[in-house]
Amino acid sequence: MFDYRVEAGNPARLGVTRNGKDINFAVVVRDRKDCCLLLYKKGTEEIAAKLSFTEEMRFGDICTMQIRRLPVNEYEYNYLIDGEVTPDPYARVICGREKWGTRPEGVHALRSGMQAERFFWQGDRPLMLPYEECILYVTHVRGFTMDPSSRSRHPGTFAGIKEKIPYLKSMGINQLELMPVYEFAEYEQKRPSKKHMPVSRSAAEQINYWGYADAYYFAPKASYSASGNPVRELKELVRELHKNGIELILEFYFPVRTNPHMILDCIRCWVAEYHIDGVHVNSQGTPLGSLVFDPQLSCTKIMSESFTLEEYYEPGYEPACRRLAEYNDDFLQKSRRFLKGDEDMLGQIAWSMRRNPGQQAVVNYVACHNGFTLADVVSYDVKHNEDNGEENRDGSSYNCSCNYGEEGPTASRKLKQLRERQVRNAFLLMLLSQGVPAIYGGDEMGNSQGGNNNAWCQDNETAWIQWSRKKADRRLREFVKDAIQFRKRSGAFGRSKEYTMKDHLAKGMPDLSYHGKRAWYGEFETCSRQMGILYAGCYTGGETCYVVYNMHTADQELALPILPKGERWHVAADTGREEHAFYSPGEEPVLKEQKVVTVPPRTILILAGKKR
Repeated sequence: MFDYRVEAGNPARLGVTRNGKDINFAVVVRDRKDCCLLLYKKGTEEIAAKLSFTEEMRFGDICTMQIRRLPVNEYEYNYLIDGEVTPDPYARVICGREKWGTRPEGVHALRSGMQAERFFWQGDRPLMLPYEECILYVTHVRGFTMDPSSRSRHPGTFAGIKEKIPYLKSMGINQLELMPVYEFAEYEQKRPSKKHMPVSRSAAEQINYWGYADAYYFAPKASYSASGNPVRELKELVRELHKNGIELILEFYFPVRTNPHMILDCIRCWVAEYHIDGVHVNSQGTPLGSLVFDPQLSCTKIMSESFTLEEYYEPGYEPACRRLAEYNDDFLQKSRRFLKGDEDMLGQIAWSMRRNPGQQAVVNYVACHNGFTLADVVSYDVKHNEDNGEENRDGSSYNCSCNYGEEGPTASRKLKQLRERQVRNAFLLMLLSQGVPAIYGGDEMGNSQGGNNNAWCQDNETAWIQWSRKKADRRLREFVKDAIQFRKRSGAFGRSKEYTMKDHLAKGMPDLSYHGKRAWYGEFETCSRQMGILYAGCYTGGETCYVVYNMHTADQELALPILPKGERWHVAADTGREEHAFYSPGEEPVLKEQKVVTVPPRTILILAGKKR
């Protein structure tokens, strides 16, 4: 018998909240529809109580009641709205989807849970790393460790990612972004609302692997938990990431017309309760202005496709905490086109590489989940999405990729070497740019999706990261690790201020300059595919650095700027070398010729000015 005292509640906070020892329920019910609170015995579909919201419990469109001394550990709940059983959109826990890929059957199979367990954060706080110090790694919770090659004890879970923190730290990663971790349905009645997704195949036959759909945004995904307690397990992951100097960014996809108040409440909840460092949200479904101006989020990183900065900041104003970041495919398209040698790309990639505005950061990436992996960028001319069931009609046809003579895997050693070099070049284009470099998980180990550029429904080896132990892929991992370390120890990259391309402090040379066959004269003609970029050590506080790019199919000779007296050019890195492309600090060989440098085709050289 249910004998707890029930009274009108507080409409100020939606969802379930504590008021001393009492529990407050509040839910939005539009159009004056009938509404009841259903309480279940925990872990069952047995209704323990059905409590109607009276008129005195209605405040506008909010129905709210308070139950005296309700033991939250003994109950789960739903709402009965106009005769339809509805889980709470503000629920902190969703019960009934504990196993990945299940379809809850029955109207009471999916229930809202109440979280009562305290978590001891041990003094943990968001890290608040400056964007210029961040190396971002983007992955999917399930796909990161699900493949047996990951050798994870808890594959496909938050605990599995926690196991891999030493790996991320060893690579130099200090910012992790996870694709949706909130409670979404793997099987939907309608297709997920995301660009390029299929429309004709039955949703009952396809799994929503990515998670871009309507969801219970306040609850971590139960099937991503190895322990059966997703709330605690995710908090443990956050705490351990922070202990190792790694921030956590969570991606949220809000369909158009999602209630803006709910979006703001959602982001506030994750920041306050899970100590996350930032969010990546879609601009079309999200009221970005509300997030930017919210005082509770004043130190939280916010990433999106674009921001209307003139609505947020006065002209010339630079915020003390640069927390906004533009996150779109602009750099991806330009870098891929420059990489494969398209005409008229030199000026565009040069601008993108130095771009570093004061009011917002920019996120630079060459591959992401919505397209080819980096290995596939250099292995396929066209998409191969036949396994998605749409006769290869889904997914973007604009991939800016090149197979260099043979579609897909090859037995040609020469072609393999070229592709490997192009992957190294792609990583350097990203890591030697001024924005936040974002590595798509698995690219650093040569992961391929077999040419599938829209793996939203591929919950299998296609989308799971293959933790390759091939010699070539081990070399690539070491290259990426060395490149990240070079970026971090050089003062030329990852700066808080944009280069002016002027000698504004009268040091004798501009802070950044471009060079071609003649020193100090960049060649940005339509047919040019080579350039030298000089980063003046007198401005960066380190060694003068000269990076030479050649995406022609033939050798190119570029002039070398004259160094200060007593210094000579040394080779710091050469992507033409299969192994040890980066020389160890102090062991860089002297360049034989000090006036010109000959760069092999499709090669990037990094030269450093050092004392003789």
